[in-house]
Amino acid sequence: METYITLGANDSAQSNAFYDAVLATINWQSHMDFPGWRAYSEQGKGKGLVLWIAKPFDQQEATAGNGTMVGFRANNHAEVDAFYAAAMACGGQDEGAPGMRPYGPNWYAAYMRDPTGNKIAIVCNEAM
Repeated sequence: METYITLGANDSAQSNAFYDAVLATINWQSHMDFPGWRAYSEQGKGKGLVLWIAKPFDQQEATAGNGTMVGFRANNHAEVDAFYAAAMACGGQDEGAPGMRPYGPNWYAAYMRDPTGNKIAIVCNEAM
């Protein structure tokens, strides 16, 4: 494992179902799983950036960080749309539906929160 991000989860089953569905839209899969912890990576290879969904070590309630957001890369607008749709279907909360954003000439993105309240984004910065 090279680099990783950990997001807390209060209900592992719910959070794992959310990330299983959402990350599949951009070809990410789980590659490691043990009680209270699941790791995801591109193509499930465990290489590059790894996302861990986990119960906090201190056994306290997981909370979302104010100003914290994890952004994932999409290859095209359809992947952004599919990621967002999967998130909404799996208990995500809308923070900004798919659309063009003023952050660059080709910035197409969507923003949402996972079942624990962690903010995530999906971005395609490629011309259509």
